[in-house]
Amino acid sequence: MKATLNGRVLAESADTIACGGYDYFPSAAVRLDWLEKAAKTESDRACPHGVQFYDIVIDGGRHPRAAWSYEAPRPEMRHVGGRFGFWQEVEVG
Repeated sequence: MKATLNGRVLAESADTIACGGYDYFPSAAVRLDWLEKAAKTESDRACPHGVQFYDIVIDGGRHPRAAWSYEAPRPEMRHVGGRFGFWQEVEVG
């Protein structure tokens, strides 16, 4: 499975986990050098799983909060803890 943005591969792995309508990639499969931590919102701080959103910065463009990871997931989400999900204009398939 791949996550792409503007034709650039952000993540690629056969080891993804589908959960809640999203596919989560292992961190080792993600171009972490293209991710910058986004400031946490009140909604982020209220998330019971410790969500951290990331801006994707690629080819001179910034795509705000287009990736995320759960830093302290509760038991029902532990299987995706430390992995990355993508949305908005990121194509996953």
